[in-house]
Amino acid sequence: MIVDENSNPFELGCVTEVFGLRRPELGRELYDFTLCAPEPDTLMRDGFFTLTGVAGLDATDSADTLIVPNRPDTDVPRRPAVLDAVRRAHARGARLVGMCSGAFTLAEAGVLDGRRATAHWQWAEAFRACFPSVDLRPDVLFVDDGDILTSAGSAAALDLGLHLVRRDHGAEVANAVSRRLVFAAHRDGGQRQFVERPVPDTPDESLAPVLAWAQERLGAPLTVADLAARAAVSPATLHRRFRVQLGTTPLAWLTGERIALACRLIERGERRLDVVARSSGLGTAANLRSRLRRETGLSPSAYRRRFGPEPAPVPG
Repeated sequence: MIVDENSNPFELGCVTEVFGLRRPELGRELYDFTLCAPEPDTLMRDGFFTLTGVAGLDATDSADTLIVPNRPDTDVPRRPAVLDAVRRAHARGARLVGMCSGAFTLAEAGVLDGRRATAHWQWAEAFRACFPSVDLRPDVLFVDDGDILTSAGSAAALDLGLHLVRRDHGAEVANAVSRRLVFAAHRDGGQRQFVERPVPDTPDESLAPVLAWAQERLGAPLTVADLAARAAVSPATLHRRFRVQLGTTPLAWLTGERIALACRLIERGERRLDVVARSSGLGTAANLRSRLRRETGLSPSAYRRRFGPEPAPVPG
């Protein structure tokens, strides 16, 4: 991760928490994480503190994934050395990640032209004015465009970080990391950035009880009507609460939970696709294949090869 002058400590903390911490509970390290900067001393946002003792930009030349700097002064050009490092990384096929206003860094480096991206909603107009050739999606939490990924502001950095862990190491490991973070294991990138949370003047309308109830019954033929009945509200009211509290629909949430469960079952060694589909509530092996490929880009067999348990050794 590159840190530049006036970078925001929050995203730095999120990235360090997801990619930089040791994971003894998993029995292995997930990433070799390095901070680097264009100068030996880097003054962070609003002069909160000075970052010292990190690597120079030459560290970017061997990175498989490069996370670019974000900062609130989006109208100030990025350092040429930082932009050159981004271009070199992109040219050799490294994965690029922009958190929040990091999308400005990627766009200024010229690697986002014609690509999908997102950034914090408050900078959407400024971004479009500066970079009209980028397909900006300002209403989502993050955008995965293959080798370039971008996230919206603040806490969406955790969403994108966990998405990357899931992409690299599977749902089971991502769930373990999210538990350590005490953070939602999976919020789909297409969810809205701005989720309204008005001060309640009515009794508690939290969705937590009905979500927990549904998560224990994903293999059952649950419907939105079933969720509404459990919450003792109409389907229309349930839709409104999901939109307000989660930024998604009940059906989209239920499908996402079922796909995540199917991934965990495959990772734990279940090889029978009909069993995985039935146990996760996805119904048929055909639907499982379709949903899994749409979510992960992998077929069930490819997902198993990448994230499933190691095959038992053949006796010699």
